[in-house]
Amino acid sequence: MNKVKVNEIYNFDINTIGDLITVNDKEVIFDQLDIDVNTRHILYQNRSFKLELVDLDKVEKTAKIKVNGNTYHVAIRSQLDLLLKQLGMDNLSGSKVLQVKAPMPGLVLNILVKQGDEVKKGDSLLILEAMKMENIIKSPTDGLVQRIEVKQGDKIEKNTLLIRFS
Repeated sequence: MNKVKVNEIYNFDINTIGDLITVNDKEVIFDQLDIDVNTRHILYQNRSFKLELVDLDKVEKTAKIKVNGNTYHVAIRSQLDLLLKQLGMDNLSGSKVLQVKAPMPGLVLNILVKQGDEVKKGDSLLILEAMKMENIIKSPTDGLVQRIEVKQGDKIEKNTLLIRFS
């Protein structure tokens, strides 16, 4: 069984056994035609649906799917994923990033977080000007900002320690 979440709102339990597919314990019968590797045409309850796979992240087990022109974000968790999460072992696959270093020399224009802030992967941490371009340095991980090692206006070199996480 897979737990599927659509647009962070809708939850479905999807199970496949051979050709039998159930969604929330109800059998689903449909016809499908593969148009190409990323596109399918589905007939379900006398309605036509064109599905296009826009983006797939196999590591995060997420996808962006377009259905009849509307885009949906889908996250899939298998029984193994759910068991690992229940046991507290769901974050062991990647190493924990504890610090962020400058990817290039530059000038710290603005610091967007403060000590003690909780950040998510992809959150903006600071703005670094390099070669007259503003570069937003984003968090490589979820974490808690333990210490900010630079100040606004600092001129830094490549690999200068910017932020420590705990």
